[in-house]
Amino acid sequence: MVATASATASATAPATAPATAPIGVFDSGVGGLSVLRHIRAQLPHEHLLYFADSGFAPYGDKPESVVAERSLAVAAFLIANGAKALVVACNTATVAAIKVLREHYPDMPIVGVEPGLKPAAAATRNGKVGVLATSVTVAGAKFLLLRDQVSASSHAQFLLQGCPGLVDQIELGELASPAIRTLLERYAGPLLEQGADTLVLGCTHYPFVLAMLNEVIASATSRQIVLIDTGDAVARQLARLLGAAGLLNADDGIVAGAAGVTEAPPPAALQGFTTASEAALSLAFANLLGIAAPVRQVII
Repeated sequence: MVATASATASATAPATAPATAPIGVFDSGVGGLSVLRHIRAQLPHEHLLYFADSGFAPYGDKPESVVAERSLAVAAFLIANGAKALVVACNTATVAAIKVLREHYPDMPIVGVEPGLKPAAAATRNGKVGVLATSVTVAGAKFLLLRDQVSASSHAQFLLQGCPGLVDQIELGELASPAIRTLLERYAGPLLEQGADTLVLGCTHYPFVLAMLNEVIASATSRQIVLIDTGDAVARQLARLLGAAGLLNADDGIVAGAAGVTEAPPPAALQGFTTASEAALSLAFANLLGIAAPVRQVII
């Protein structure tokens, strides 16, 4: 069944959300599941709402203003469904919309995906860092400012590579397809040829093709290449913000049952929403995370 969302971008966050309220996580598609798995691992008691805007994907080939407007609409939907915090699990949406989201919801914990330039600068041995990302991300003013700041402080050289079409292929779910290998060779190859010893996965979709990327790297060079995935850092920052706001659902693992007998608490809930196929998101949950979760198609 398709539900039409009534939330609008002018929706306001609840003044005092309970700690047991869910966390809203969204991405243009299934890429944000790479962040979701870190959140589930680090915050196992937190209830989660995951929104895959696959019907509007990819964000990476759309103007920043369009992505910002769309992000506001998705955020409003999640908040209308009770979210106490937001995770923008998409590099493109973070670049385009994190500032306006924080302006709209100043009292809500909101975490975006940092592009990993700082850890990459610390990891590189020769000072050359390749960045694989969407075209919008590598052209974004916020990203370029961060690149200049990190480069000035670390003297690292950042080699930027937009990756048109890669998100589309990953969304299809065939993670070992010849088409994905061709794109990875096209985009990672020039960075390796220029001497990069560190590659930033600047889109949350890309960790899902890590195995294929490692094969491409091994075919192109015998040098050791460091890969930077920032999903773990996002989950840690989310935990810090929730703790500071008193919103951690810090279940101690024991609840009182009948006659004072202790029982295990119910498992944390995960609800999926998508603007495309329910079956596709359910399959992504199963294939990429190994879990089953209810999914509802919505129109916003």
